[in-house]
Amino acid sequence: MKATACLRKEYGALLLCLAAFVVIFVLRYMDNLQFQPKSTIIMVAHQSVSTHPHMNRSFCTFQPLSPEDALEENLILDSTAWPETPLLPAPISLQQTSDPAHSTFTILPGRKGGEWHVGDQLEVMIQTSDFQGRPKKSGGDFLLARLHNRKLEAGVVGQVVDHLNGSYSAVFSLLWEGDAQVELTLVHPGEAISVLNRLSKEQPDRMYFKSLFRSGSLSETTHCSVCLRPTQQPLCNYTDLRTGEPWFCYKPKNLSCDTRINHFRAGSKQNFLNANEEKLFQSGVNLKVYIWASGPTNVTVLPQKEGQPQVKSSNVTSGPSGYYYQGVWRALGGTTVHEFNASAISQCLKGKVVHMYGDSTVRQWFEFLNAALPGLKEFDLHSLKQAGPYMSLDNANNMLVTYRCHGPPIHFYPISTRELRYIANELDDLVGGPNTVVVLGIWAHFCTFPMEIYIRRLQSIRRAVVQLLDRAPDTLVVIRTGNPRALNLFVSLTNSDWHTLQLNKVLRAMFKGLNVHLIDAWEMTLAHHLPHNIHPPPPIIRNMINHVVSSICPQNGG
Repeated sequence: MKATACLRKEYGALLLCLAAFVVIFVLRYMDNLQFQPKSTIIMVAHQSVSTHPHMNRSFCTFQPLSPEDALEENLILDSTAWPETPLLPAPISLQQTSDPAHSTFTILPGRKGGEWHVGDQLEVMIQTSDFQGRPKKSGGDFLLARLHNRKLEAGVVGQVVDHLNGSYSAVFSLLWEGDAQVELTLVHPGEAISVLNRLSKEQPDRMYFKSLFRSGSLSETTHCSVCLRPTQQPLCNYTDLRTGEPWFCYKPKNLSCDTRINHFRAGSKQNFLNANEEKLFQSGVNLKVYIWASGPTNVTVLPQKEGQPQVKSSNVTSGPSGYYYQGVWRALGGTTVHEFNASAISQCLKGKVVHMYGDSTVRQWFEFLNAALPGLKEFDLHSLKQAGPYMSLDNANNMLVTYRCHGPPIHFYPISTRELRYIANELDDLVGGPNTVVVLGIWAHFCTFPMEIYIRRLQSIRRAVVQLLDRAPDTLVVIRTGNPRALNLFVSLTNSDWHTLQLNKVLRAMFKGLNVHLIDAWEMTLAHHLPHNIHPPPPIIRNMINHVVSSICPQNGG
């Protein structure tokens, strides 16, 4: 009996020691097991979950996809793939790349007698050559085409077709009578596009973000991203529990993950190109430079003739989304755009709630309405200048307009973590209805990341839009595309027009067929005569607002 009692005591002591060890272990590593609202804090491995061959497998984390979403992602990646350019020797020789100064365009003949009429299509042939004047034999250059008449304040974007042999076609719809001037621009040679593609795969962290962690008098700052390079340092996992959107920070050494208080863009890496690669992005040489004509640069457009067949190009199947005439945007197909003065806008928005979500190009619309409508007064929420949130009220017209930035990646700084919201979650919390207008614009802060991250963000937003329209079909949803901007070396590597063009292709594919109103900010900026800016100047914004308000009140105008 005594032996049995001793044995029990020994086992009891052993179990007590084991329990104490477990408690100490849990307390010691509790920082890696804590929870925050809408996030979990765990140790994670950087592994891709997609089997698509285009997927970056280095150090970005991608949320899992359903088979249907994975198939859609693959189809979108394939449909937006850019033509490959021949491998360049190392070091790169600028002499073998496309040179706008040696490239030319030619207006092709129209109908017999050299006449063009409203409704015809004008076709231009571009031949690119290298810096030694030799015709290029491969495609992949990024060209922009515009037809315009400065006196009439008219302009339309041309559709560019790459023939993959150094020649390109630009096709313009002839939409006004009188003079029409052709303008061709080489934004990037194909060799520069290859560099941008490589950077998206190898350097998705070239723009980097940080968060401040604070508890009492202790504070630490660590790097954060969806693309964090592997280290021995544990991670705080801030993946959103509702959308599955991933986001991580390196865990502070002396603070827990739940002490994170803000998010901000910390800067960008330097010297991720060599000197020869930088030559591919020279302002005034091969970066957004005009291509000159080998002959006339303009045509005279005659009135449309009834019964006469129109001249059409066989190289394009789609046309522009609209054009400018006398400085006013005229949409082609869909919404008829009216001009609205301040009184008419207020009357249209009377009794409405307008929710705007996205980046600073959507915030620009909020700011325009605030300045244009005398009855709309901003309610001071003591928000930060860039990030918001913002709210404006017009009590007399029972109108509410709000703005909130999208969730990370977001370049604003600093933003309280309590204000980091994903658009899909915000849409899920809306009741919707005939007096609710939702405006979305999300593109500019995704340019440095692999396209898969943007695709998955849009997939989650689209699901929320579909559910919103299912429960409240009278809700109006407006989506803004990205627009071209002024470029230099740094902007080209982090937010090029080429990045924006690719994002726009994904955006259009993602929301095709849904009951949403697309505002083509790309063409509305490119067709205009004013210089490109990531925040387009007031005349362009005014036309965008007219387009939005025309979607809300299609029968009105003032």
